[in-house]
Amino acid sequence: MLVTRPEPEASETAARLAALDIEAALCPLLTYQTLPTSLPEPTGFAALALTSSNALRALDERGVLASYAGLPVYTVGDRTAARARDMGFARVRSASGNFADLVELLAHEKLTGPVFYPAGREQSGDLAKSLSSFGVMAITANVYAMNPVAELPAQIVGELEDGSVDAILFYSRRTAEIFTALSENHLSRLSRLELGMLCLSESIAEPLIDAHFVRVGLADYPSEEAMMSLALSFSRDHTAS
Repeated sequence: MLVTRPEPEASETAARLAALDIEAALCPLLTYQTLPTSLPEPTGFAALALTSSNALRALDERGVLASYAGLPVYTVGDRTAARARDMGFARVRSASGNFADLVELLAHEKLTGPVFYPAGREQSGDLAKSLSSFGVMAITANVYAMNPVAELPAQIVGELEDGSVDAILFYSRRTAEIFTALSENHLSRLSRLELGMLCLSESIAEPLIDAHFVRVGLADYPSEEAMMSLALSFSRDHTAS
């Protein structure tokens, strides 16, 4: 199976697949970059909102993470919540879902001040706009970027063309879109029928379906555990067939 998420998450997922006796190849389609954006002082903020652990990485690399450690943290998922706790935040709540779940959580927390949202340059959602209808202010700072790779590695192209890859794991809509564009000239019609496309959500699957991939699987819920269950189920079905 091919893992398309960025590092270090790609290696973590590959290790989980290996524990399930599933061979994995790494093919990160995005690379991380810390941005030198100006940052607000933590004073006056009621909370810190996170949709990716990459925001913590960016604040840490810029040497300012400790200054925000006193704020309560609200995360989109459990993995980012665990990372925040590991990095010194004591008050952490996870929406255990997607962006809309985080908005819902923040909207009903009765916060007494604005929310600081350190985000990626390419955002999955506009938190400030989403929260404004609930009377909650959010201040966004783009602290990191995830840049797309220019092409697929030659080895990966060869494995796709000779059928060595049975399935590909997708954790974001953007990586699905990048893959469909970069693989357009390397996959036959038969490959699009047989290649398993394992997706974290329906939204992620949409560009793959539009590109005529047929064997698309969805995780039961947006988590790494659900993706591993999906991968294991696909592996067993593939072996049986």
